[in-house]
Amino acid sequence: MNTRHALAFIFCTVTLDVLALGVMIPVLPRIVLGFMDGDIAGAAEVFGLFATVWGAMQFISSPLLGALSDRYGRRPVILLSCLGLGLDYVFMALAPSLVLLFVGRVISGITAATISTAFAYIADVTPPAGRAKAFGIVGIAFGLGFVLGPAIGGLLGGLDPRLPFWVSAAACLANAAFGWFVLPESLPPERRMAFSWKRASPLGSLALLRSQTQLLGLAAANFFGQVAHHVLPTVFVLYGAYRYGWGEEIVGFTLAGVGVCSAVVQGLLVGPAVARLGERWAMIVGLLFGAVGMAIYGLAPNGLWFWIGVPVMSLWGLAGPASQSLMSRLVGPSEQGQLQGANTALMSIAGIVAPGLFAVTFAYFIEPIPGRPQLPGAPYLLAALLLVVAAVIAGRATAVRRPADPPR
Repeated sequence: MNTRHALAFIFCTVTLDVLALGVMIPVLPRIVLGFMDGDIAGAAEVFGLFATVWGAMQFISSPLLGALSDRYGRRPVILLSCLGLGLDYVFMALAPSLVLLFVGRVISGITAATISTAFAYIADVTPPAGRAKAFGIVGIAFGLGFVLGPAIGGLLGGLDPRLPFWVSAAACLANAAFGWFVLPESLPPERRMAFSWKRASPLGSLALLRSQTQLLGLAAANFFGQVAHHVLPTVFVLYGAYRYGWGEEIVGFTLAGVGVCSAVVQGLLVGPAVARLGERWAMIVGLLFGAVGMAIYGLAPNGLWFWIGVPVMSLWGLAGPASQSLMSRLVGPSEQGQLQGANTALMSIAGIVAPGLFAVTFAYFIEPIPGRPQLPGAPYLLAALLLVVAAVIAGRATAVRRPADPPR
């Protein structure tokens, strides 16, 4: 097996999955608004429905695709999803009505749910000692997608709101063709598991996380971390405008900085950090750096201090790959897809819970009511607290238990 080519394909696949969300940010509201005859309030409600349904499809589909990959192998699931995502972009580019555009977004939520299978592939082809580094390299894809998605969408959308769909379709179809030639199967037939609808359902897949105390603790820590992560897309734009008077250009520059720093940490620092600290401490240290970075965001009196927090917070990127590697060691080869599907299902739940939590917190602490403290950075301080909780849970879950003293 040419692992380098295979991992390059997985890297491209994850990048395109993240782009599937990011590229829509600048153009999809405009397209929806066009179908709503300029009704901004109505378009906002419809766009919110689009986002909710996309996340719901991820929640349902990730465990299903993970279970299918445990039964039929990673290669067919990943290639068919890449092909389906590319064809869906074509469908949305041509969609003549709001209903068909909605259908296309539902399909996008399903076909973009291959991240769980991609991570299972990495667990298949890398030895346990090298998984954290491999997960970190693929983690660069998240940073690239976070930076490039909105940038590409905005640039191409300025020429034609439908153009980002066509470019994304071409990229996904080209990636599917690339994978056909370079992606070997990573899960041999003797390691596969019979398909079960119970395992393939979101709630059924989560049962795997309850099978071991350590696995459950790591999953809980990941969940709190995922909730904290949503503070940026939820309140960052409003917070920057309210507290620092930032416009679109500075917001875009800052988000790009966040993505670049995250990519550097996951691509260059995860391997050395795990080699020096071990996976457990790399995870804990990463979570604590994330908490400090979030606290800086919430307390920063000006934009310069906020930017100082960006590289500090980006060191949080050490935690994810280390945690993924630890969790992958706790299940067998035939359960890697189910594990990653369950992790993605937890991410989807966090995506449903977190936006309302942080939006309400932000609104509560900026509302001018006598006697109530004005604390616009409260959402970031709440995120910092969640990351401290995650670090404590992760540390306790992975602590080495001393054997009980023999009776005297």
